[in-house]
Amino acid sequence: MKCQRNCPGTIEDGYCDTCGMAPAAASQAAPAAPVPAAPPAPAAPGRCQRDGCGGTIEDGYCDTCGLAPVQKATPAVPKPRSATSNTGTQSSTRSSALSTRTGGSRRGSGRTGSTRRFGSGLVEIAPIAKVDPASTIMVDAQVPESKRYCAKCTNAVGRSRGDRPGRTSGFCPHCGEAFNFTPKLVKGDVVGGQYEVAGALAHGGLGWVYLAVDLNVSKRWVVLKGLLNSQDEDALAAALAEQRFLAEVEHPNIVKIYNFVEHDGAGYIVMEYVGGKSLKDMLKQRREANGGNSDPLPLDQALEFLIEIMPAFSYLHERGLIFCDFKPDNVIQSGDQMKLIDLGGVVHIDDEEAAIYGTVGYQAPEMATDGPSVASDLYTIGRSLAVLTTDFRGYQTTFKESLPSRNEFEVYTRHESFYRLIDRATRPRPDERFVDAAEMQEQMLGVLRQVVAAQGSPKPAPSKVFTGELRTDLKAGAPRWQDLPTPLIDLADPAAGFLASITLTDPSEVLALLKHAPQETVEVRLRALRAEIDLGTRHGFFDDARQARDRFAARDGADWRLAWYDGLLALATQDWTTARARFDAVYSVLPGELAPQLALGFTEELAGRPQVAAGYYDVVSRTDPAYTTAAAGLARCRLAGGDRTGAVEAYQRVPGTSSAYASSQVGAVRALVHAHPGATVDVQALTDAAALIERLEVERAQLAELRAELLKQALSSMRGGVKVPAAVLGGGRTGDTGEKDVRFALEDAYREMARAAHGPEKIRLVDMANAARPRTRT
Repeated sequence: MKCQRNCPGTIEDGYCDTCGMAPAAASQAAPAAPVPAAPPAPAAPGRCQRDGCGGTIEDGYCDTCGLAPVQKATPAVPKPRSATSNTGTQSSTRSSALSTRTGGSRRGSGRTGSTRRFGSGLVEIAPIAKVDPASTIMVDAQVPESKRYCAKCTNAVGRSRGDRPGRTSGFCPHCGEAFNFTPKLVKGDVVGGQYEVAGALAHGGLGWVYLAVDLNVSKRWVVLKGLLNSQDEDALAAALAEQRFLAEVEHPNIVKIYNFVEHDGAGYIVMEYVGGKSLKDMLKQRREANGGNSDPLPLDQALEFLIEIMPAFSYLHERGLIFCDFKPDNVIQSGDQMKLIDLGGVVHIDDEEAAIYGTVGYQAPEMATDGPSVASDLYTIGRSLAVLTTDFRGYQTTFKESLPSRNEFEVYTRHESFYRLIDRATRPRPDERFVDAAEMQEQMLGVLRQVVAAQGSPKPAPSKVFTGELRTDLKAGAPRWQDLPTPLIDLADPAAGFLASITLTDPSEVLALLKHAPQETVEVRLRALRAEIDLGTRHGFFDDARQARDRFAARDGADWRLAWYDGLLALATQDWTTARARFDAVYSVLPGELAPQLALGFTEELAGRPQVAAGYYDVVSRTDPAYTTAAAGLARCRLAGGDRTGAVEAYQRVPGTSSAYASSQVGAVRALVHAHPGATVDVQALTDAAALIERLEVERAQLAELRAELLKQALSSMRGGVKVPAAVLGGGRTGDTGEKDVRFALEDAYREMARAAHGPEKIRLVDMANAARPRTRT
């Protein structure tokens, strides 16, 4: 008999062999005559009411989907349900080389039927299909010799010698500690009088993991995690610590602990069965499918997987718990969500006596001396990202506490922001890493937006730490540092309300008002610094700005915003080297933000390095087309290199809803019309420019000016013997055209411009119209 609960299992002994639930009640045949519908039978007590879930509500949450029970009135007719789970995160503060306070937010993960928004929702992640839990049992439950190590001194044990196979139990020849790699439980054993063992699932750092059936709760599948050696005091302490801490943990992205039992003198933790695939298993399968060669996860998927799990770290850290041993083995995709598993290394941040467990290549270097911390957990996340996305050979030896150079892997060179992300997360000094999991999640999300945009799907979002551009007019030639975004005011600052009331733009007036601030806070000093830079730009005197900077540095030198304003001061004084260094420092601590990259683009262009500037402009304008100064800068840099087609493409990135759209189209026309010095005439470019002019919605005088530029280029081409299509004249003309028609059209353009001009300019344009007019007999 098949299970009827959206499950492929079979009913055996009154329960499904897959989901462990009792069979669903058979539906009744419809009556011959219409009768009032009977109200539905009440749901079984504690049963989850979410579609597609057969779990049981325990301690306020479903043991399968991990969500709170649906709160609803019983309807007259059953209807599909939907629910949304939101898990908030709060940011904490700590110091770093450049301190950041960007905060972070967990984006709600909603369910409608069987669909769910995964992580950020930016990447399509296919759910992992559910499999029969019994099929995951190890056929031959043995620990490979290469993975047998002493739990106390970590030296190799149980290894073969010559023809003699290695022992699975015995004593370590180095320290005398007993070891036993043989499973203590076999199929049919009943642990704690409640859990019937089905077999071994795996062997981890703390011992064997078994699959079992809960005989007391609907024969649900559970996992028993035992100790490697019941005589190992550290292992026993770790297991007890896990049970003590995690019994109160309730989070959808963390495996749930049900119970703690003993059997034959050994302790076992009973936890939720999470059917799915670990990130390590994904890497292994990709390697096997690639003929044994490394095949890292696509960058967008790897980021999405870990963005999904970051709220779990925020949840743990807010409760003073440190995971300690995060790695790709310890996170599983189950259905359409990720879950942290194997929490045996979790310790309380204040517990100085707890045994610390970690893995070489992932563990932070300070763990041995300073112990676990929020920063050490973030280190393991950064290392995991590096392992998931590259063929990171030597990550447990040569590079066990460092990263290869950026040019070592193509994914690093293509996505500089990603490299900076993992670089900051894995800095040797803890105070130089991200402030907390929420901040790291926010920067990971920003990097992911850059990655998906590079694939052709921009999905921008407002920054939480920077304003937008301060001016989007594309008419100006060279970039202006005054147009760059500016850091947002920290609303927690005591003077935030006072600063919000200052709407003046004159820097001297702003400085006068700041003298009346209720107190001199960080934000007040920053506002004063910006005003001094603006005032110095006006007068060409920057000593006051430098003194304001030095005063701020003496009190708040670690604040990344000081580096930002110092970069602006350097741009104002044309000190390109300092500007580059300061904006680069901001980019390193905020790799997911676009403003530092835009500032670097400005700096490189002003310093005469358009090719380098184009790289930054490209990322910014591609990720968020609303940054119109980036599109204009990219166009200028491409034109400087003779790439007219690329310049037009850059201008076309500006969205039609932008106030700068018309200016961008004008720029595109001029990019098509004015050939790069030394380039051959491109007749098709002239045709395309004429078509763009036809669609432009600008003042008649400006349209006439653009037509004049186009027709002058066409006339020049004709003199060189090039045939010019009639399409350059507009109006849908076909075929070729002659010099006479082009001259008449050019005359009309000049006269149109003259109608809007005055004085000497009007006379000049009329003279040009007369000069352009072809000679006639009348």
